[in-house]
Amino acid sequence: MATPIEGAPADVKVMRLRYAGTCCLCGVGLDAGTRASYDRSAKTVACLTCPGGSVVTVETEVAATTSFVPEPRPAPVETGAAGASARREYERRAAKRETRIREAHPRLGGLILALSDEPQSTTAWARGAKGEELLGQRLDALRDRGVRVLHDRRIPRTRANIDHIAVSPGGVVIIDAKRYRGRPRLVVTGGLLRPRTSALFVGSRDCTTLVDGVHKQVTLVRSALDDAGLPEVPARGMLCFVDADWPVFGGSFTVDGVDVLWPKKAAEQLVAPGGLTPGAVEDVHRVLAEAFPVA
Repeated sequence: MATPIEGAPADVKVMRLRYAGTCCLCGVGLDAGTRASYDRSAKTVACLTCPGGSVVTVETEVAATTSFVPEPRPAPVETGAAGASARREYERRAAKRETRIREAHPRLGGLILALSDEPQSTTAWARGAKGEELLGQRLDALRDRGVRVLHDRRIPRTRANIDHIAVSPGGVVIIDAKRYRGRPRLVVTGGLLRPRTSALFVGSRDCTTLVDGVHKQVTLVRSALDDAGLPEVPARGMLCFVDADWPVFGGSFTVDGVDVLWPKKAAEQLVAPGGLTPGAVEDVHRVLAEAFPVA
């Protein structure tokens, strides 16, 4: 707190300096926190030990004469919980089935539930939720390596969601997590006489429609980045198959610009060097969190 100096002009007061200065009477440097006299009109400070001195040139005006209001910190980004919406859908379907069976068979409902399996259309949601959770844990572990992740994001004005959005030095990666059985593989057809086409198979199942779904998600994220004035930030898509039958060596590939791989391989790509600074990564992460709320 500043105190007036007895016999000195009203503008001269004693206070602790917030910033370092230099005494113009004796030339001694004054460290921040040193008690000194300050002349507000001349914007100068003086050593208290200088004879008759109450003024000294100061390089930075003493902050004690003005109120200091720190800039408010931005609210933390809500990163979301991986697989949360899929887990809720499984629980909703399971509860609905239990209610239906118990109402239809008041006495034997419990026994029927114990002896019967849930339909595949219900268990698929639980399996998918687990896959998202496993991948989410792997992605969250990359935080110390400069990667920021958003989980289970709702696409505005729809009931659809994006499993994971990762922001790394290399840009934005939209990741669709799948927990399918079988080996993912690239099937290329056509050539000299027919148009060349690429398809994604998992085992014997044609899953090329998954690639189309990722493209739609990338388009939405790309639009959000452009609207935020970030057209230079790259965005691409990934299909990450958790627990699939991947070969010991190799195995990852690209279908129509979408990388198809497994969690460890995805992590390796995310931590690769890129053009975004840590500050830019944080800014993009916040922009996308606002554009795609938690599902």
